[in-house]
Amino acid sequence: MPFSICVFCGSAPGADPAFAEAARTVGREIARRGWTLVYGGGSVGLMGILADAALAEGGRVVGVIPRFLYEWEVGHDDLTELEIVETLTERKVRMGDLADAFLSLPGGIGTLDELFEALSWAQLGLEQKPNGLLNVSGYYDSLIGF
Repeated sequence: MPFSICVFCGSAPGADPAFAEAARTVGREIARRGWTLVYGGGSVGLMGILADAALAEGGRVVGVIPRFLYEWEVGHDDLTELEIVETLTERKVRMGDLADAFLSLPGGIGTLDELFEALSWAQLGLEQKPNGLLNVSGYYDSLIGF
């Protein structure tokens, strides 16, 4: 499998249009580089924008979504692959297994949970994968300051 990057981001578009543009740009660029996008499998919000942009460029997109979210009809059925798991914890572990690196875009509590899980794995020596934070319009300024 080619290089794969797991992108964490919101299931809502966010208040700033720059968030959606960043998701579009990241999705397109991942596909243009021939990388595989791994993400949370959603069709809505920044997740949907990210995946659709990668797919529009002919990219390979792998989604991982818990069954309950899929059943709420927020799963993206037009992906290269969509894996359905049982829990949010299984989702994070599976995305981590599939990815060579992580990137976090703006998002809410779920995105922060995913970001901190991946950082914890690195701190504990469970993996040695790069983990980036895209600070769109200063979204993560307070977190970076912390």
